[in-house]
Amino acid sequence: MAKLALSYVHGASAEPLIGDTLGAHFDRTVARWGDRTALIVRHQGVRWTYAELAARVEACAAGLLALGLEPGDRVGIWSPNNAEWVITQFATAKAGLILVNINPAYRLVEVEYALNKVGCKALIVADRFKSSDYLGMLRELAPELDRDPPGRLNAKRLPTLRLLAHIGEAEEKGFLAFAQLEGAGGPRERARLAELAPRLQFDDAINIQFTSGTTGAPKGATLTHHNILNNGYFIGRTMRLGDADKVCIPVPLYHCFGMVLGNLACVTHGAAMVYPGEGFDPKATLECVAEERCTALYGVPTMFVAELNHPDFARFDLTSLRTGIMAGSPCPIEVMRRTISDMHMREVTICYGMTETSPVSFQTSHDDPLERRVGTVGRIHPHVEVKIVDAEGRIVAPGVPGELCTRGYSVMLGYWGDVEKTDEAVDAAGWMHTGDLATLDGEGYCNIVGRIKDMVIRGGENVYPREVEEYLYRHPKIADVQVIGVPDDKMGEELCAWVKLKPGEHAVAEEIQAFCKGQIAHYKIPRYIRFVDSFPMTVTGKVQKYLMREAMMRELGLKAQKTA
Repeated sequence: MAKLALSYVHGASAEPLIGDTLGAHFDRTVARWGDRTALIVRHQGVRWTYAELAARVEACAAGLLALGLEPGDRVGIWSPNNAEWVITQFATAKAGLILVNINPAYRLVEVEYALNKVGCKALIVADRFKSSDYLGMLRELAPELDRDPPGRLNAKRLPTLRLLAHIGEAEEKGFLAFAQLEGAGGPRERARLAELAPRLQFDDAINIQFTSGTTGAPKGATLTHHNILNNGYFIGRTMRLGDADKVCIPVPLYHCFGMVLGNLACVTHGAAMVYPGEGFDPKATLECVAEERCTALYGVPTMFVAELNHPDFARFDLTSLRTGIMAGSPCPIEVMRRTISDMHMREVTICYGMTETSPVSFQTSHDDPLERRVGTVGRIHPHVEVKIVDAEGRIVAPGVPGELCTRGYSVMLGYWGDVEKTDEAVDAAGWMHTGDLATLDGEGYCNIVGRIKDMVIRGGENVYPREVEEYLYRHPKIADVQVIGVPDDKMGEELCAWVKLKPGEHAVAEEIQAFCKGQIAHYKIPRYIRFVDSFPMTVTGKVQKYLMREAMMRELGLKAQKTA
């Protein structure tokens, strides 16, 4: 590859994009790999072939039509990881319905907002998960459930919602059981599915995923068949997945990481989807990999940290592992090195992207040099463009930080019902502005420097928290670390590091600061060190730095600096 003159790359590829809908492609997979293992759900005792999964998907799709849903209707799913989730994912696609992923951590106000924002007509819901009583919350939002028959809900606070099905055995007033949903359709509805198949188009909306909403109300990124099917395929191709692979997926299915990088990468290559539990547990994940002889493992960096530092780590046989994905937030170099050496994941890849781009734009390859695989997020994905721009929108030179913008088949249709926010994110030329600071080197490898909003300006010096974090990970006592900026009267901002030590270790702030002196610039040395057992996290494992900043401002009695 020729050296880049500007920070612009295009993933030119001789391999064409897939022109199928998700339902049509799923049928191709079943025809080719019907007798291969498709789904293993450890906590439910599920072990289905692709043919067995297809039978459940077909029954569920017919049931949704029988119960009055029409192509284009929105169907929410509010549930942790289970077999019913993946059935629903493919059943809604086959019926031309739009699946709305609802965060399992949502509470009353958030779920009310999500259901009403996109006008959900149906909702499939787990009974409960951890401290969340989903059925109880729904009864509080819609007391009419105790009065209205299943499928005919008329709730004041949820005006578009008609049908609710719960993932459970017991009879619940106002709800259908998921098994009833699967049994509701007959020959007529199955014939209608066959009639619908050629009418559905790959540019149709298929999925709405809510962004985190840390800077306001969550926005519903609307994705098409073409978006997520192709992204899943090229992710799996980069990992060299095949029908002999078993992919351990402990990340949540409601997020792109689970349903696209996980489910769709597997389905497009005939690999097996393996769910170790409803939610992430490091021991259950390690047990699952060892028992099932998984060949790939997924996770955000904090998940890998938890697995590597588990007291029983050494007793698990992980030699079956070959590849996997570490993504979702910046991947510390030292954690990557340990993953490759201690977990045998010699071909592990790093992915970078965002929900609005289906999600992956960059990915490392199994044959990239080690320093590229542990120090960058790889090179551009097939059929995707990326440019790095300055504050005026001009493309910068290689190596110069700027905002990462991406364009191509993977960019969302828009935010559901929000033209203004869509226009803010996607410009007139079709570029999605990510808000991430990045650099491209001369060979096209990308490095994510941080979020534009996370950058710390101390005494006029720009400090990228990730650079400081990468250095602190080298400290032999540190298991995990997050760096933020906090207000300072003199310097504008000062650095603060939250440090999680390895089990059994003890340290003081001065020791951490001494480790930095003479090794990194003085202005990058954290003024404040706080030792913690955990970080505030989203359900997908992303650290919520704004909550850390707020906590430190309260603790230190600091006030936000006024800006011009």
